[in-house]
Amino acid sequence: MTEQNVVIDDKNMLVMKLLHYFITEKSYTPIILQGAENEIWLENLEEDYKIVRIVSSYIHNEEQYKFDIFRTRRILKKIKAKTLSFRLNTLSIFLDLSTNVELNELKDLTPVRVVKDGDLKKSEVIKNAFPDLPKKLKFTEKGLQLFVKITNDINAHNQEDQKKAEDVFQPKVPIITYILVFLNVAIFLLPKLLGIDDFVLNFFCTHGPSIRSGQWYRLITGAFLHGGIFHLLFNMYALYILGSQLESFMGRWRYAVIYFISLLTASLLSITFSGNGASIGASGAIFGLMGALLYFGYHYRVYLGNVIKNQIIPLILLNLAFGFLVTGVDNAAHIGGLIGGALASISVGVKYKSSKFEQGNGVIVTLIYIAFLCYMAFVYAT
Repeated sequence: MTEQNVVIDDKNMLVMKLLHYFITEKSYTPIILQGAENEIWLENLEEDYKIVRIVSSYIHNEEQYKFDIFRTRRILKKIKAKTLSFRLNTLSIFLDLSTNVELNELKDLTPVRVVKDGDLKKSEVIKNAFPDLPKKLKFTEKGLQLFVKITNDINAHNQEDQKKAEDVFQPKVPIITYILVFLNVAIFLLPKLLGIDDFVLNFFCTHGPSIRSGQWYRLITGAFLHGGIFHLLFNMYALYILGSQLESFMGRWRYAVIYFISLLTASLLSITFSGNGASIGASGAIFGLMGALLYFGYHYRVYLGNVIKNQIIPLILLNLAFGFLVTGVDNAAHIGGLIGGALASISVGVKYKSSKFEQGNGVIVTLIYIAFLCYMAFVYAT
């Protein structure tokens, strides 16, 4: 079959051009939907229009258009649940919509009628949201050559995205987590073997009055002490499960920063409310890992939306509720670490997702949070 025998109609070519723009220029990702015929759904949760629909089926009257709106809302409801999104501004681009149908912008749903490339220049919606779109649809290639170019560009972009996702989610050896588990176990066992267990607990625990008197090292050391074998085993199991995942996703240096900021903020909030009491254990830092996983999962919620909703959030809520119901649990440390871990993850960023601007804001907010906790711990609580 020669190039001259291949005919690509104007509508299908426009679909390809639009796909090329939204995927290669705006990093939208196709959404696979069951039963969605003659329409393509794309998502980019970082854009103002988080969902773009390209609808090529013929809609010839108001009844069909209203049914399309009804079906679109049902699909959006499922996407919201999967991506943990409260609002999904959606742009519907109709390529074969009768002029008898009146288009009105609805809540979260913006319709645009586009029959040919020139219609994009006339649309105020397109001008405001994607001002470069009309220019990006101009190609020197024609016919089959244009089809091949667009297809190759889209495939190359998708392959690059796939490589990035594989790089992030490929399991890696959690060296920092192993070191942290080893330190916690060693610090638990060695004092017992040397007969100085009580001395170590008294001299290194997180104790507000001692810290305010100048023993600041207790803000760190208390998180490596445990009161009993079950306390140690429970925390080390949680540290291994959560830590190995987060270290693999975020990378070693990011993970180390998150852990120690979580540890510090947990200790600061702990001594704010503990009075003359003492606190020990890694659980505050572990809650920080949960907060960091939430932030990571938010950026990769297309992949981890169900995991966050069904596992991480219930785990956090269950452990916080347990802390409020059971005496002897330092929930202030848990809350301090949880918030600290989330803020620290904003500061260090998520690979391939976070911008420098977002990380800069994260650093500022994290420093403000630490300064606030220092005021609460060293001024307010005295």
